[in-house]
Amino acid sequence: MRRIVYSILMVLAMLPVMAATSYTLVLDPGHGGKDPGAVGKFSKEKDLNLSLALEVGKLINAQYPDVNVVYTRSTDVFIPLQERADIANKANADLFISIHTNSAESKVPSGVETFILGSDKMEKNLDVAMRENAVMKLEADYKTTYQGFDPNSIDSYIMFELMQNSYMDQSLQFATQVQNHFVGRLNREDRGVRQAAFWVLLKTACPSILFEMGFISNPDEEKYMNKAASKTQMAQAIVDAFGAYTHKQAIKKEVVKEPDLNEVMSEGVKELTNEGVKEPQTYYAVQVCASKTMLAPNDPKLQGKKCEYMQVGEWYKYYTAADKDRKKVEAAQKKLKKSFPDCWIIKVER
Repeated sequence: MRRIVYSILMVLAMLPVMAATSYTLVLDPGHGGKDPGAVGKFSKEKDLNLSLALEVGKLINAQYPDVNVVYTRSTDVFIPLQERADIANKANADLFISIHTNSAESKVPSGVETFILGSDKMEKNLDVAMRENAVMKLEADYKTTYQGFDPNSIDSYIMFELMQNSYMDQSLQFATQVQNHFVGRLNREDRGVRQAAFWVLLKTACPSILFEMGFISNPDEEKYMNKAASKTQMAQAIVDAFGAYTHKQAIKKEVVKEPDLNEVMSEGVKELTNEGVKEPQTYYAVQVCASKTMLAPNDPKLQGKKCEYMQVGEWYKYYTAADKDRKKVEAAQKKLKKSFPDCWIIKVER
């Protein structure tokens, strides 16, 4: 009898939880208030960011009514970087999108780019990170709030080397969707998905991206971004990317019928022993590439490296050097960077 009761409890414990929680999307229009962000010939970044964020929120509410949309700001006010992350964390965000407008000294650069947290190729993207993080200097006693972090000091960015973002894989998936929709549907110039050391991404406890919609320093792009039709197109591209990323799982939660204990008993209860329950083990590994189609072992993308893969949505994620010891994986990553410059460390359960 004791074994039967134990078996019933185990069956119930392994069933999905009937939670009616909604999906929370946090939209973060960069800059605001006393911080104008980048300034163009006739417009300011803070206004473009807010306008696009509000349009995205409006379309999300219309097309995905079960999604809870939270804004870090919905008016022209100054919100500190740490507070933006705090808003997302207090809302238990499932996804965080920080919307920005790019700028350069030259009028030539153009296109869209999406950032996820990371320090790979830090020197290449350091200027962007420094510019976006510099807003913290507008806050009183910012060094205390940001634990001594100096947005203008290269030494401060070393800390990002030591911090692992457990949401990197999901962030990359969404960032890729955003780039694909802007480039494939709106024919915008593709500046790619990049990694950079953004404080607001570091402090958000969920998949997160920082999206640069275009260059306000480029006269043509400034005109484009200020058009009402362009704003709607860009907002829809982000919403479509959101739908592709979530595969609508955020909206249509599976409804699980509560089990009938009599039915469980009448079936004789499949007895579960300790030997029959295998706990998943957590490993670290180095992801070297991703593909929407399964790759052959001799595919050039794998460069002769023997890899395992896991399927996440429509993507096949290829990884190698799996080990429970993170230090061993970090050592393997350093060697693999010669062949796979953009490889990174992930967690794998098996």
